[in-house]
Amino acid sequence: MKIKFDIDATPQELRSFFGLPDIEPLQQELLAMIREKMQQGAAGFDPATLMQPFVPAHMQSLEAMQKAFWDALTPGGSGRDKG
Repeated sequence: MKIKFDIDATPQELRSFFGLPDIEPLQQELLAMIREKMQQGAAGFDPATLMQPFVPAHMQSLEAMQKAFWDALTPGGSGRDKG
């Protein structure tokens, strides 16, 4: 037996149906901040610094994030040959 459902809905309708929050205003605000900094040509502007509040403390450095991904994707956890 095979049952198939075709649902014609917008992303906003699906988010609402599943009870997910509407984060579009937050996205627009973040993009406006990035756009403003880029237009000002701020010296040393780094978009990653805008995202720091949303990243867990233990993964705020790029090396820690890379190590976490590497450990998750390799068997044994270290990712290096111990031989």
